[in-house]
Amino acid sequence: MITRSSKFLLVSGIALLHSLVVFNNLTDFDSNYQFVRHVLSMDSTFPGNHGQWRAIPWPAAHLVFYISIIIWEIVTTVLLWWGAVRLIRMRNQPGNAFHRAKGTAILGLTASMLMFLVAFLSVGAEWFLMWQSHTWNGQDAAFRMFALAALVLIFLIQPETEAEP
Repeated sequence: MITRSSKFLLVSGIALLHSLVVFNNLTDFDSNYQFVRHVLSMDSTFPGNHGQWRAIPWPAAHLVFYISIIIWEIVTTVLLWWGAVRLIRMRNQPGNAFHRAKGTAILGLTASMLMFLVAFLSVGAEWFLMWQSHTWNGQDAAFRMFALAALVLIFLIQPETEAEP
């Protein structure tokens, strides 16, 4: 039961982290909107870089992109909490039932990893050259979030080895 409990607790921890991310984005909308605006505008990349043609200077596009990130975060958060509930409900069931209950948490962790891999590390850092900005560079935070979700996912998908109840 210790392994099952730790899987539930770690998924819940990632769900809490995402809940706080969503809370911050909704209650302090402008702070992270400014981040998205500067990354998409590429206004703090190296002067004269040859990728500047990729910049999106339109505020409406910035808003759509930022709202889509928030929606992605909300969906991820719901999947993670739902997955945690499914895990705790199945903690005393046979291993195959507990294993089947992992699906929603796996979806939530995958959604989390994809958000940080695709939206931040691929699109933001590489396409919009976020890595060139000293002020608006979110690569470290994105990698940290990706790695946390990946580690929990790797642990979660491991088969149950403890004695069944």
